[in-house]
Amino acid sequence: MMEFDISYTSKEITPWGGMVFLKQMLQKIGFTEIVKNNPDLPQSGSNRGYKTTTIIEGFITSIWCGANRFLHTEVTRHDRALGKIFNWSTAPGQDTYKRFFGKFNQATNQKVSDYFYSWIFDNFKFDNFTLDIDSSVMTRYGQQEGAKKGYNPAKKGRPSHHPIIAFIDDVKLVANMWLRSGNTSSANNFLAFLDDTLSKLKNKTVSLIRLDSGFFQTDILDYLELKSMDYIIAAKFTHPIQKVIHASNNWIVLDTGIEICEQIYQSDSWNKPRRMVIVRQKIKDRPQAPGKQLSLFCDEEIYKNYRYSAYVTNLKYAPAEIWRLYRGRANAENRIKELKYDFGFDSFNLKDFFATEAALTFAMIAYNLMALFRTFILQEKTQRTLSTLRYRTFAIGAYFEKVNDKLVLKIALNKKRREWFSGLWNYSKVFDYPFVISNA
Repeated sequence: MMEFDISYTSKEITPWGGMVFLKQMLQKIGFTEIVKNNPDLPQSGSNRGYKTTTIIEGFITSIWCGANRFLHTEVTRHDRALGKIFNWSTAPGQDTYKRFFGKFNQATNQKVSDYFYSWIFDNFKFDNFTLDIDSSVMTRYGQQEGAKKGYNPAKKGRPSHHPIIAFIDDVKLVANMWLRSGNTSSANNFLAFLDDTLSKLKNKTVSLIRLDSGFFQTDILDYLELKSMDYIIAAKFTHPIQKVIHASNNWIVLDTGIEICEQIYQSDSWNKPRRMVIVRQKIKDRPQAPGKQLSLFCDEEIYKNYRYSAYVTNLKYAPAEIWRLYRGRANAENRIKELKYDFGFDSFNLKDFFATEAALTFAMIAYNLMALFRTFILQEKTQRTLSTLRYRTFAIGAYFEKVNDKLVLKIALNKKRREWFSGLWNYSKVFDYPFVISNA
């Protein structure tokens, strides 16, 4: 076994040298000025307090560096070299963040979220996109305001929050997020949330909205049609819908074990009939196929062989295309998983309800900024999760040194990777802004 001694250095070394790319991006898009110009953000009442810009940048950077709860933000607090990269005189700690978010109320959250979401969408030139809206259950273990017992399949009987979140699938951004009490249904306050989301998107056009069966309600269908929005919504397997599926005999084979058909269906609560696309998948051929079995006809042998799914839509595409379009909604579920795993979506929580919502709003901003970085700076065909980028791109040792009276960040990187680093460094200063993307 090799023996060695230890010694010490007073050099300020950071394990997060790759954060310079994100600092360059924030500088190019004027993020610090955007924060400064928001009149609704709480301000420190003390001359010794942290600047609001430092608090927000520090919180977002902590998330990028792996913090997914307030305690973990201490990892960046003691990283002086990282503080120099972002031009912080000192970095905040967890208590500063908690006090800051504790100053938010419902009105502040609304104004601040409007401001930051609208800023992103105003400076991202895209249009005609798919909007996915979903909800998630976040189990709570303390005495947090709004944590109530409700639908919680993973931890039955435990209190939770039940946020609703909107995604723009085409550009992989969060469009809106509201925190809700755990005893609310998926569709609770959906129409107000949709209106709020559309106001944040301003003049951009939603080409398609996709919703799961938790939003399969008459008032939602009527409202989407009133606003002339195209939609695909997964149907709840009520007894009337199961009877329609049971009576279907016009199945078309799409592939081995996959058949599809369509029907015109009118619920008793609807004022008109609507188109419904139905898919059935043979369990023997596709044991992992999603869907449900017909509980109303569980005694009939043929229905034990299939899992079914049904979608109500006002689109006029072929049934197979309707199904293909809806399946893209799985991206929303994957993004919620990434938000929880990499951005602390289910673990940045405080005692006060609106303080928690404020913290999560800035976690969403951290996610959106990272999504823009992945799309416009890295420009990789396969978008990697933050956890992968963290150790592939950001976790690079570095320290500052003065060379000819100029501060230089020394990067600890082998020669094979230096050309890649230099290229990314240069591009992170000159990319086009506002961002432009084409749906063509």
